[in-house]
Amino acid sequence: MLLYYISDRTQFSGTESFRRDRLLEKIAEAARCGVDYIQLREKDLPARELEALAREAVQVVEENALRKAGKREAGTGLLINSRTDVALAAGASGVHLRSDDIAPSAVRRIWNPGGARSASTSLSAREVPPAPATVVVSCHTAREVGRAAEEGADFAAVAPVFEKRDSPLKSPAGLETLRQACRHKIAVFALGGVSLANVALCRDAGAAGIAAIRLFQDHDIGEVVQRLRG
Repeated sequence: MLLYYISDRTQFSGTESFRRDRLLEKIAEAARCGVDYIQLREKDLPARELEALAREAVQVVEENALRKAGKREAGTGLLINSRTDVALAAGASGVHLRSDDIAPSAVRRIWNPGGARSASTSLSAREVPPAPATVVVSCHTAREVGRAAEEGADFAAVAPVFEKRDSPLKSPAGLETLRQACRHKIAVFALGGVSLANVALCRDAGAAGIAAIRLFQDHDIGEVVQRLRG
């Protein structure tokens, strides 16, 4: 099961400096425990502050990546919410797009504007293009998931699958929508109200993984990972 931690530093109490430190601690914990992807979803930050935080997060992920016998065993990808420019500048692994965002194909053109080069082309270290972007798209219907697959996204995140306690008036997509979404040729994350109590329902509906904020941020991530994968 793929695991995807989505950040929200505003859920931590204290000063802004303390909240940023707590968030980076959680990101380090997630990387050490082998969480597959982390989304930096601090949408209230100005671009410059977001980039600075993203650079710190990238460094933290690299320093805490799960290792075995001195070698990196499993990589954790750090994704930036919506901002392809910030993701590139910070050296992140990719982006998580809104349902009404630019197309995944546009992200890939921005990510590597030079496109494919001839194998004989000589490149300096500075000219080597970044690794291919990982692109996740938020979706609310099976049709949106199908469009994300057609446009070349790597993953779709269907949300909200379950009712969220902080958004009780927002109707959940439900397990049937998740089940229909998982019929498309793209890996799907179940997002929204996911807990240890209902994660099996997501798996049985066909989800490749789950994505959450509180499930990871409010608990010991090592214990959560062990229960989800053990």
